Amino acid sequence: MNDPVLSIAILAGGVATRLHPLTETIPKALVEIAGEPFIAHELRLLKSGGIEKIVLCTGHRGDMIEEYLGDGSRFGMRVVYSHDGPVLLGTAGALRNALPLLDESFFVLYGDSYLPCDYRAVQRAFASSGKSGLMTVFRNEGHFDASNVEFEDGRILVYDKHHRTPRMRHIDYGLGVFRSTSIRTSVPENAAFDLADVYQALLAHGNLAAFEVSERFYEIGSFNGIRELNAYLLHGKDAPCSQ
Repeated sequence: MNDPVLSIAILAGGVATRLHPLTETIPKALVEIAGEPFIAHELRLLKSGGIEKIVLCTGHRGDMIEEYLGDGSRFGMRVVYSHDGPVLLGTAGALRNALPLLDESFFVLYGDSYLPCDYRAVQRAFASSGKSGLMTVFRNEGHFDASNVEFEDGRILVYDKHHRTPRMRHIDYGLGVFRSTSIRTSVPENAAFDLADVYQALLAHGNLAAFEVSERFYEIGSFNGIRELNAYLLHGKDAPCSQ
């Protein structure tokens, strides 16, 4: 029998200025993709991966997301909410704020990512690693976005979103797994903090596992990403996508 799949924290608190005018009146999670708000597609994907509990970390117009999703029961899931409050806390700060709602270990997903990968396989890799964190990576070759990971023989050698090298052929896929202690000890309480800094700290201490996925990622952080995901959801994997 398969072990229960971990719960997941979805980081959905950003302002999404790159998507104006679409996001001038709604949060990014509610942008329409293939006839429905993006978050509906995201939750169905996670449900198909075996995930039952969502902790949604919200900020900008988070009340609209909560009004749409409610408790998640119509998706066959349980959804609870962690709100940034008056000051946005960044990706890691929001995660630190949500720890009371999360289990000892949990997935983390960016709120604009649609990742059709094997979540159970990622969880097994994390459990067997003995590490405090895991980053999924995809061999991107600078194709879908700028590659930011040097990955070799199953190990992350370098991760840096700002100082890239020619040896970076992989990219942070957008799905992570963490032990709550790794967030609690590395992220100040009620302070803005970036998840990339948590990954880098774990990597520096030899405490970051890696899992390479073969399925490409989709995202709605850009208008081109929206077009690609819309085509994928309407027409399937063979739909032509702009490069």
